[in-house]
Amino acid sequence: MPAPYFFGYGSLVNTRTHDYRQARPARLRGWRRAWVHTDLRPVAFLSAVPCEHSVIDGLIAEVPGADWAALDEREFAYDRLPAQGVVDHDLPTQTDIAVYAVPAHSQQAASHRHPILLSYLDVVVQGYHQVFGREGVADFVTTTDGWDAPILNDRAAPQYPRHQALSPQETALVDRILADVNATVVENVVDSVIDTAPTAGAGTTHPGSTA
Repeated sequence: MPAPYFFGYGSLVNTRTHDYRQARPARLRGWRRAWVHTDLRPVAFLSAVPCEHSVIDGLIAEVPGADWAALDEREFAYDRLPAQGVVDHDLPTQTDIAVYAVPAHSQQAASHRHPILLSYLDVVVQGYHQVFGREGVADFVTTTDGWDAPILNDRAAPQYPRHQALSPQETALVDRILADVNATVVENVVDSVIDTAPTAGAGTTHPGSTA
């Protein structure tokens, strides 16, 4: 039986952040992205959200031996959902494909206490630019909701654990996005963003992820 694949639509599009092979472009039908916060994480991240007529670009990659443990840990706070019927791809045979999404009942709006990390956005945009070019980056922006969320400028001391070095051109591209969406960029947060203390019934919070 062929190995299953995941569909990534955020940091997983940047192959520098993982070792999963057989990565290739794909499209997910019936979903958009949104910036959301969950009590299980201290900062906001991207989640896929159902949207009947929307299509988003991303990558699929093989999960060898159907060993989902490492990916499930990376996507802590997300549900792994079957998506093989709504992913367009060029694989020669049909295979199981999953997408990670934060459950609707757990989604909250980002806030000054729970902002988007700029180091995370940098990674996502770098991945989309490398795979889909500037047009793909523009499409990423238009198919993602929640750009009114505060964005913490942590470039000087990145808090996203899979942060990457950007070229001057990539940095300028992200900065242009911030200007185009009239982003609220903040230099600090109300309380400490990265809190490693366990939350009630939720294990340990960490900035980890994500899809």
